[in-house]
Amino acid sequence: METNELTSAIIGAAIEVHRRLGPGLLESAYRVCLAYELRKRGFNVVEEQPVPVVYDEIKLECGFRADLILNSLVVVELKAKSTIHPIDRAQTLSHLRLLELRVGLLINFHVERLVDGVDRIVNGY
Repeated sequence: METNELTSAIIGAAIEVHRRLGPGLLESAYRVCLAYELRKRGFNVVEEQPVPVVYDEIKLECGFRADLILNSLVVVELKAKSTIHPIDRAQTLSHLRLLELRVGLLINFHVERLVDGVDRIVNGY
């Protein structure tokens, strides 16, 4: 499956989760439900993947945790907050760089219409 098709499928699954649960829950609830919905649709989903940060000879074994990684191609960062800030986009881009991946989705479930809470982030654009 091509990356664009994969991101469209992820957004579709996120819309389904948001339609059924609505805004107002914790990020962790959306993560578990979205991972379940994506697995149900046949995708390989890794949750809370520890990702090391390497700087010269320094290696932090768990510099951060990626919320979801799909088919080893797309990072999905989830939020449940009233406003997405530039630092949230920068965080997603940093995750992409450290994982050496090209595309990520930043999805904020704390919106009335989920399509208003989706940002596609591209590494190296």
